[in-house]
Amino acid sequence: MTPPPVFDPVIHAPGRLQICAILSSVDEAEFALIRDTIKVSDSVLSKHLKQLEDAGYITLTKTPVDGRSRTWASLTPAGKKAFAAHVAELNRLAALTQAPVLGKGFSG
Repeated sequence: MTPPPVFDPVIHAPGRLQICAILSSVDEAEFALIRDTIKVSDSVLSKHLKQLEDAGYITLTKTPVDGRSRTWASLTPAGKKAFAAHVAELNRLAALTQAPVLGKGFSG
């Protein structure tokens, strides 16, 4: 079942929207991959991930790899639902640009 269209201000910020789009197509993604894909600094990505985590939309997992800790992100079920609803709302809004304009036109 497709969730009803709902605009989500947490997801809507461009960086967070891109993060959710990346995570919607994979089980999880490593911090560096997300950072490099959306072309932001470590600190900016950390802030975006923290906001998404605080909203319950993602989980962050740290795992040791080659003696270093790597951070992995994945969408939660709530995050998947919120992202799908946000995309549905963006699609609904975009469709309005294709609809005939209602009301009186401008006659200058």
